[in-house]
Amino acid sequence: MARLFGTDGVRGLANDELTPELALAVAASAARVLAAHDRSHRPIAVVGRDPRASGEMLEAAVVAGLASAGADVLRLGVLPTPAVAHLVTELSADLGVMISASHNPMPDNGIKLFGEGGHKLPDGIEDEIQHGLNATGPRPTGAQIGRVSEVPDAVDRYVAHLLETTPTSLAGLRIVVDCANGASSVAAPDAYRKAGAEVIALHAEPDGVNINEGCGSTHPEVLAAAVLEHGADLGIAHDGDADRCLAVDADGRVVDGDQIMAVLAIGMAEAGELADHTLVATVMSNLGLHLAMKEHGIAVRTTAVGDRYVLEELRAGGYSLGGEQSGHVVLPGFATTGDGLLTAMRLMNRMAVTGKSLRELATVMRRLPQVLVNVPVTDKNTVAGAPAVRDAVADVTAELGDEGRVLLRPSGTEQLVRVMVEAPDVDTAQAAADRLAGVVASVG
Repeated sequence: MARLFGTDGVRGLANDELTPELALAVAASAARVLAAHDRSHRPIAVVGRDPRASGEMLEAAVVAGLASAGADVLRLGVLPTPAVAHLVTELSADLGVMISASHNPMPDNGIKLFGEGGHKLPDGIEDEIQHGLNATGPRPTGAQIGRVSEVPDAVDRYVAHLLETTPTSLAGLRIVVDCANGASSVAAPDAYRKAGAEVIALHAEPDGVNINEGCGSTHPEVLAAAVLEHGADLGIAHDGDADRCLAVDADGRVVDGDQIMAVLAIGMAEAGELADHTLVATVMSNLGLHLAMKEHGIAVRTTAVGDRYVLEELRAGGYSLGGEQSGHVVLPGFATTGDGLLTAMRLMNRMAVTGKSLRELATVMRRLPQVLVNVPVTDKNTVAGAPAVRDAVADVTAELGDEGRVLLRPSGTEQLVRVMVEAPDVDTAQAAADRLAGVVASVG
């Protein structure tokens, strides 16, 4: 059987690939697996969702599955993914379930699982859950069936947690926040206002079908225009489940996850909060981030693409900051997963502490032009490892020297080899990428 869980849970077209029957089976199996690992008490699960229409249907199935396996369920309602992870701990739960497809289009949906402490489940536990989907045997009956209750102040609890992480008032900052008509539509404006900022909320009226539609972190140009229109100091863009954050400076320039990490890393290093003076980033982070960190005496640990791998490295090394260019930023001292609202609060806190604009702070890093070419092939792994391809990569790498970088890797989901080149100027990067792509195509 193909693996059900991807790098971010189970995801697919709602009511087609991701059916209520599958959602119920996944939830019931998760409750059984966790109960088998700890039989000392009755399992407690918290369940949240983003506002997609299909979330109502899938939430009902997940809750039914959990209760049918004997778990008590606390329904959190609509709130960000990182809020679910946080409330697993605050509410002493054994399992957290978030129903969301993040930045995907509205017809998609997904199920993300968090274990005790709000951490994503390890691969081994996910495999156990998958193997138990079709389990048969006696089910709880009578008083052993799980009970279901609401947590009406779930968003308030999460916002209070965010405010605790921001010691400096944000008074004087005018911000535009694009909530992507998603899970942050209530929490983000509320948190930023309570921290002292003047907030203009954009796309914060979800109706079940408009999530991510021409807005949010996948369309920062919309936010940039609003920042200029309102004369704001900055803009913050979230995705559908608010586990990521991109920013826009007062001039309408996008500040991506790499730049945000650079700003936060330098601030944390100055405050003695950057563990082992190290930042964790993926292989897709811009070379400019590495150069900026080197200039400030900060080491960079590199992982495979995916916030799962960033989280693994953060936990293994005890580091305090990591993330991705896409805006998934993890601050383990405050959260167990990527948290777009927390990232925004820490970024604005840095502005307040230094008295500097976001544009000035972001200049600590210069983004090198980055060109990505996807080359269709018949066997991605064989082609990526072919001697001719390796030789071509070595030649281009030598030509670019310290001023550029080559990353060539097989796609994780398609028969493609991805060729990425960074160089001091876009023409050099494009020429090198096209040259390498030609070699890959000739082999594949």
